[in-house]
Amino acid sequence: MFEELEIYQYVNILGFILGIAFGVIAQKQQFCFSGSIKDFVLTKSTRRGASVIMAMIVAITATTLMTNQFELDLTTTNYYKSNINYFAIIIGGLMFGTGMMIADGCSNRSLIKFGQGDSKALITLIFIGIFAYGTTKGFLNGALSPFINNPTLVEWSSYIGSFKMNIFVVLAILFAILLILTKSIKRIFTLVDGILIGLLIAVAWYITGVIGAESMERVINPAGITFVYPTAQSLELFMFYQVSEFSFAVSVITGALIGAFSMSKVNRRYSFGCTSGQNIDRVKFNMIGGALMGVGGILSIGCTVGQGLTGLSTLAFASAVAITSIFIGGVITARILHKKEQLPMCFLFEWDDTPPDYQI
Repeated sequence: MFEELEIYQYVNILGFILGIAFGVIAQKQQFCFSGSIKDFVLTKSTRRGASVIMAMIVAITATTLMTNQFELDLTTTNYYKSNINYFAIIIGGLMFGTGMMIADGCSNRSLIKFGQGDSKALITLIFIGIFAYGTTKGFLNGALSPFINNPTLVEWSSYIGSFKMNIFVVLAILFAILLILTKSIKRIFTLVDGILIGLLIAVAWYITGVIGAESMERVINPAGITFVYPTAQSLELFMFYQVSEFSFAVSVITGALIGAFSMSKVNRRYSFGCTSGQNIDRVKFNMIGGALMGVGGILSIGCTVGQGLTGLSTLAFASAVAITSIFIGGVITARILHKKEQLPMCFLFEWDDTPPDYQI
């Protein structure tokens, strides 16, 4: 049966398996960029933040080794586009960071939360998809295009250009941050989820960039793991199946949802929605946060995973700008919500060498 499949079908199947692995790992350890910000603002916990930094380190290292081995040039990807607009990336990053804190989870986090039983996360995903599609091809495209493609802003951005950062400088900065967050070398070896997620980023590049390059039936461009526009593509596929294609990105989305759902049946600690008793209109927050992430994710050319891991693994300077903007937007919004007592948390995530206390 498998002998009759075309290359692009193999790529989709492998993407589905990759998505399952991502969903299982993310659900098991609740891997989350936005959650790591919330942890620190509420409890000063750095456990999940350290996992995110570890994932960045592993993604960069593994991707660099893989691309050198197979002579894969990732500077041809969207992260290095010639007409880059850093102003759009910064504004989009700030919007995405704000939205992920309002919605209590970024795009991939909402997917995991929905998979493990939080029905309100579906609202966030729908609004991410609608507004991402609207920004790319729909009702918001005309309004935002003059800003995204503004000749003056593009020209000013060209003075910086789309360039590749030095891997040793980037890794040195990330290792320094990791040591600050862990405060102990032995804690680094407990960040298994970050290591595995980082490796999945490199595997995604291999599937699309190496295996996909052999496809004769359909052009497959090198792509990693990202969740904003693929969420829009998933909605498009659901509504217009006859004119849409089942792609690697949609396969990853589908696999991640199934992986998170399956793991939640084993790891039942998180297999339900947040039960925090705070008086918050979660539906409204999910809608607003999803809309901001949908628009912001397109402007910034990716989400916390799409830019913070996949884009950063290519060492693109634009990705560093995007994830920094997302971080700043997230921190500012988290502090405002915390001050208003509207930053919910159902679980504490501490290091294994501290007394466990998982629910508040």
